[in-house]
Amino acid sequence: MITLTLLEKAQKIPLKQWCFEGSTVIRIGRAVDNHVILADNLVSRYHLELKLVTNAKGDDWELVSQGTNGTFLNGSLVSKCIVADNSLLQLAQGGPVLKIQIQESSPTITQPSQSEDGEISQKMTQEQSSNGCTHEGNHPQNVFCVHCGQPVLVQKTIRHYQVLRTLGKGGMGTTYLAWDSASKVTDVPQLLVIKQMNADMVKIPKAQELFIREASILKHLNHAGVPKYYDFFVEDGKKYLAMELIHGQDLDKRIRSTGPVTPKQAIAWMVQTCDILDYLHHQQIPLIHRDIKPANLMVRSGNNSIVVLDFGAVKEIGTKPGTRIGAEGFCAPEQERGQPLTQSDLYAIGPTLIFLLTGENPLKFYRQRGRNFRFEIKGIPTINDQLRQVIDCVTEPLPRDRYHTAKDLAQALMSVRS
Repeated sequence: MITLTLLEKAQKIPLKQWCFEGSTVIRIGRAVDNHVILADNLVSRYHLELKLVTNAKGDDWELVSQGTNGTFLNGSLVSKCIVADNSLLQLAQGGPVLKIQIQESSPTITQPSQSEDGEISQKMTQEQSSNGCTHEGNHPQNVFCVHCGQPVLVQKTIRHYQVLRTLGKGGMGTTYLAWDSASKVTDVPQLLVIKQMNADMVKIPKAQELFIREASILKHLNHAGVPKYYDFFVEDGKKYLAMELIHGQDLDKRIRSTGPVTPKQAIAWMVQTCDILDYLHHQQIPLIHRDIKPANLMVRSGNNSIVVLDFGAVKEIGTKPGTRIGAEGFCAPEQERGQPLTQSDLYAIGPTLIFLLTGENPLKFYRQRGRNFRFEIKGIPTINDQLRQVIDCVTEPLPRDRYHTAKDLAQALMSVRS
């Protein structure tokens, strides 16, 4: 039996899984008549084949690459070779990554079915249930059992959610990677994120307000650039928010690890961000995000699109001035005074662009100009005069002097010549 698991490239989290028993040839590519279909432009229509070959030592799986962009086995470019258990297979440089697991056939396992959105849905025969599986024979790094399809190691269970690992800890809460084997939202098992409010924050009314606000805001939003809301509940006195797992990397980590990007890429990401802000600003009661910054802008691995994170600071237009929220260097002057407007979100696009194009903290370029402080970016080679004018306009000290809407800003960015 051979199992192929599609991994998220940065964190190596399983996304999809295919299990083949009794097969002698497995075709992988972009065309719909392959056994494993990977809808990625880097992948050829018929990228490679895995063939079961018999030799004096027994059976082996042989890889035959046919992809125009190449195939990499454990980091090395290959055209034809034998693959080993737990090998990592990458279709093209920067393309999808598959983990290969080879085991002796088991008569009790049926092939896993896969829903349209790619989540894993395992089916087992009556001879073996998830409760009866011992998970024996799994590699130590396996997240899911190759036999029963259930999580191998569960740290704890919160309601019916199985916590697989801790993703991060912040001042407000702790986020976990969790497995929902009985999703009432999507009707298929899935990986998701659970955010737990930290115990020391429970005693702070403002912290509770922000945590509950994030859940209530997400529940009523429906945009590809906003994480999907799944659940909000209280368990043992602790508040939890369950939401979509975004496979990718935030712009802060990305730039710090790989360096500045081209103006074309930076502008494309900010135009997408403007589209999301336009959606928020045009709700029945307009919403101001208040914390637009590189760390809250995630790039999806699959299609390089932007997702805006962290809706705990979102404020509705028309409510009374409140707590000063915002990241230093990205926060508009009026927002620092506790009086945010929709133009305050637009202001943050300026310093975000500076960070994307320089890899430097925007405050490095913040200088006093007359009676106000402005970003001095004339000497940055990747920022031409057109783009500098856009950044100058969107970071004007007075909101009335900036672009009025996210659409206006997007149009200005799209008109910049590289």
